Amino acid sequence: MHQNSFFSGLTEKELAVLNSNKSCSCAKKGRVIFSEGGMPSGLFCISKGKIKLSAVGFDGKEQILRLAKPGDIIGYRSLLSNDRYHCTAVALEDVDYCYIEKDCFLKLVHSNRAFCSAIFKKISADLRNAEQLIVSMSQKNVRERMAEALLFLKNTYGLENDGTTLNIQLSRIELADYVGTSTESAIRVLSEFNHDKLIGLSGKRIRLLDLEKLTRTANPRL
Repeated sequence: MHQNSFFSGLTEKELAVLNSNKSCSCAKKGRVIFSEGGMPSGLFCISKGKIKLSAVGFDGKEQILRLAKPGDIIGYRSLLSNDRYHCTAVALEDVDYCYIEKDCFLKLVHSNRAFCSAIFKKISADLRNAEQLIVSMSQKNVRERMAEALLFLKNTYGLENDGTTLNIQLSRIELADYVGTSTESAIRVLSEFNHDKLIGLSGKRIRLLDLEKLTRTANPRL
């Protein structure tokens, strides 16, 4: 925890209090960590695995809002605002995480200025990312958004040992939900990228073959 910048402002004594008020658990792939509409009672810190956070729109379609990785924290905004979860967190693969009790977390927020400042920075970063997603969804076409999503997955989760394969496996439905398009459109665009040798496809595994062309396709100027 102390190596995570979010907790780096805590003293050794405060870390000891935090450790005494946390529990460690695991979740198998597909398990729901918390559900949209539920009331938060603690904070989740991911130590292993990947989690998707998504919400269901009025049309019943899922929209992936965020993808979390080891070192990330989730559920803190609802915890701070004492509001219900606005999304559902689901394990994309087997996950290990720590759970910090609400009262302990809020007490540290109110008593440690550096910790409180780290939270404000985290909220600001999340808001910036949300604004960028809004711009992308409103101004970019499906090809641009798909290319942008693949580059985001590379920057977030990295590549496997071969240096080209994304270190995360998403279904076509999940990719479509993240990009904000239909599954059919996602499949069509991926097939076009594969045909043009931008990527290589093997089931859920995606290899990035031409980062330069993929970056140009993403249209980063918008």
